[in-house]
Amino acid sequence: MEDLLTELDVEWERTGTKSYVITLPGVHKLKTLCNLIEEDHALRVEAFVVRCPEENQEAVWRFLLRRNASLYGVSYSIDDNGDVYLTGRVPLSCVDGTELDRLLGSVLTYADEVFDRVLELGFATSIRREWAWRISRGESTRNLAAFEHLRPADEESSP
Repeated sequence: MEDLLTELDVEWERTGTKSYVITLPGVHKLKTLCNLIEEDHALRVEAFVVRCPEENQEAVWRFLLRRNASLYGVSYSIDDNGDVYLTGRVPLSCVDGTELDRLLGSVLTYADEVFDRVLELGFATSIRREWAWRISRGESTRNLAAFEHLRPADEESSP
């Protein structure tokens, strides 16, 4: 596994005798940590996507479950806290450089492409409060740019 990860030129570190964490850089979700765990006959994949939505949980779950039908190698799931992950298992016998690259690419794509939408669905109230707080203190709102449409209406003319 270490040779394959080195060959792929990804940032990784060993976390156990048969486990690794890979850091995948994204655009919307700036960093996704992907755990690879070698089991007896399979490679288990786990990647945190977003914490449990504060609101509209059913809409978030519905959005992600609909996407599951078209995913490769992993699917969206939740843990006991309601936090969203990408999880999957592939046979160890199928894991080579090409397959590992495809699997990690899938994780990165699926975590990154839904990130803003899931935040909007599950955290809109908090995002609006964050906009108001930053504007009232003259703080940067650069990392809220994807949520310009959630900017409080009475704050649009503020600096």
